[in-house]
Amino acid sequence: MNNYSYQKIMERKNEIIKKSVGIDYEKFRTGGIAFDYEKMMQEVGYSIEEVRKIQDEVSVGRTPLVELKNITRLVRKISKPGKGARIFLKDEACNPSGSFKDRRASLSVFHAKKNGYEGVIAATSGNYGAAVASQAAKRFLKCIIVQETFDSQGIGQPEILEKGRACEAYGAEVIQLSVGPELFYYSLVLLEQTGYFNASLYTPFAIAGIETLGYEIAEQMWEKEGKFPDVVVVTHAGGGNITGTARGLIKAGAKNTEIVAASVDLRGLHMASDSDFNRKSFTTGHTGFGVPFAVFPDRSDVPINAARPLRYMDRYVLVTQGEVFYVTEMLAQLEGMQRGPAGNTSLAAAIAIAKELEEDKIVVVQETEYTGAGKLPSAQLTFARKMGIEIKRGDPLKEDKPGERIVIPENPSQIEFIELNLFDLKKSYIKEIMKRNNKYKFSEVEIKFISEDIRLPISETIELIKITKEEI
Repeated sequence: MNNYSYQKIMERKNEIIKKSVGIDYEKFRTGGIAFDYEKMMQEVGYSIEEVRKIQDEVSVGRTPLVELKNITRLVRKISKPGKGARIFLKDEACNPSGSFKDRRASLSVFHAKKNGYEGVIAATSGNYGAAVASQAAKRFLKCIIVQETFDSQGIGQPEILEKGRACEAYGAEVIQLSVGPELFYYSLVLLEQTGYFNASLYTPFAIAGIETLGYEIAEQMWEKEGKFPDVVVVTHAGGGNITGTARGLIKAGAKNTEIVAASVDLRGLHMASDSDFNRKSFTTGHTGFGVPFAVFPDRSDVPINAARPLRYMDRYVLVTQGEVFYVTEMLAQLEGMQRGPAGNTSLAAAIAIAKELEEDKIVVVQETEYTGAGKLPSAQLTFARKMGIEIKRGDPLKEDKPGERIVIPENPSQIEFIELNLFDLKKSYIKEIMKRNNKYKFSEVEIKFISEDIRLPISETIELIKITKEEI
């Protein structure tokens, strides 16, 4: 009989994950910390043509690309003469469960079915749970979703509770836990006991599923305007969204499109902290995931994370909670589209970026998501007040303070962004490698891998390794 103590489960985790994902990650390692990323994606994943066929079977993808004409007019009114790029939005809420997560879930569930698994398990508090549950229902597989829902007082966030109800509606068993290390531990126990497939957010299947999103954006924009978008803004959390979208754009030929990552600014709040857990109003698309997964992607539930955000982002910008709430209402009242909240993170950033660009430029907001009772601004702001957060109107960039104050703009000209320094993130990536591996010298193979993972020339990578080592 297996021992299910925390220590014993952690000792067996590699064995459990290998069996539940069906990937021998060790075959892709090339020495030390290095591995062959593209080989892994090609050998384990599916081609773009195969993915589109699989998604067509379950009505995933081929969502509309909508020009936000009224918002573009507004942006031009608050911009300098000649400025104000056209804004388009990829309406991913049209997918079966209401978000782009259906794309990554469709491929994972298909792969599980093809390989004889009886069910799938996903550890997620976000839209991905509903997506996996929806796709499992389509493929007649059992489904368990494990959520991190409550603080130690048993208080659950409205948005997470809403997503739990969605998972149950699709027939999934939903297990809700308190914040802490139980999520990973309990997921491993379930994977071992059930023999189900680990529908992780971070496998090559999940990333390949999102590539069709980037591919469609390029394809549709070319059909509409005879050009690829100048900028695509992607809400960034764990890194899969930006990785898959960027890879799809590249495969479609849009190699010069600027990829901008956008997150809600929750700096100062620790996502694993019981006291901070309910002092945020966004469960995903924020810096609590965006920064850690950028600087150390392999913190995931698989040995090698296929989501590698620093390989693809050209810029990383932050917006405040209040700006996202404001833009959510703007999209509903100016464009007649009630969506949000995560997709409106990238929309808020896109509005601020569009103000800087010429009128003939095109900015694409890469996704929307469905909304519901627990996801609406009214629910989130009411919950924030109950948790002692101040809600006020004002200038978000000057007055917003994560965990203490949400500041909603008084007018659209106050929608701005905070630029994060990518060089600093790349330095933090190297620092994480050094500290976690107690390793300060790297082979040529490892240096080449690092340079690819942070998208810097080898000479600059060597210099950055030297600088980082001196600072530690």
